[in-house]
Amino acid sequence: MATLFKSDQRDFQPHPRRIDNYRLFTDMSIAKKGVNPENLNFDLRQLNPGEYSAPYHSHRYAEELFMIVSGSATLRTTEGLEIVNSGDLMFFEKGDTGAHQLFNHTTEPCVYLDIRTFLGHDVVDYPDSNKILLAPSFEIFHKDSQAKYFDGEEDIRIKWKELELNRRNTDK
Repeated sequence: MATLFKSDQRDFQPHPRRIDNYRLFTDMSIAKKGVNPENLNFDLRQLNPGEYSAPYHSHRYAEELFMIVSGSATLRTTEGLEIVNSGDLMFFEKGDTGAHQLFNHTTEPCVYLDIRTFLGHDVVDYPDSNKILLAPSFEIFHKDSQAKYFDGEEDIRIKWKELELNRRNTDK
C-alpha cells in the first residue's frame, strides 16, 4: 500500500529525551499514519538554529542518506566541516568513515530527510565520548570498559558444581 505524506500536514515535535544543544524535531505525521518499515527507515527532521542533530557518530551495520529539503547546515565528517544547502544529498557509508553530525549555523530552521537501512540490529560508535550504542535495545556502553571474551568465565567448574548441587536439592 502506498502512503502519502502531504507537506501541509507536517507535525514537527521535539524528542522528549533530548537535551540542550540536541533539540532535534521529528515530523510525527509519519508515525501517525501507522507506517512501520522493516528495512528502510526514514524521518523528516527539523534542526533549529544553534542545534546539533545528534552526537557525532557512525553506524557499523546501517547506511544513511540525508537530503536537505530547506535551509542550510554545517556537516561534520571525517573529512572536516562543510556547508550543505537545500537540495544537497549526503550518503554515509557503514563504519568509521561514515561518521557524521549536522549543526544549524544559520538563523532559520533546516529541514532534512533522514533515510537509513535497518536490518534488525546496529552498533553505533560515538568517537567524541568513546561510547557504543546497541540497537534496537538502545543499551549504551563506554568502550574503555571493554572485556576479553573469557573474563569472568574462569571458574566454570565451580558454577557447574553449584548447578548440580541445586538440581540434587530440588530433586529431593
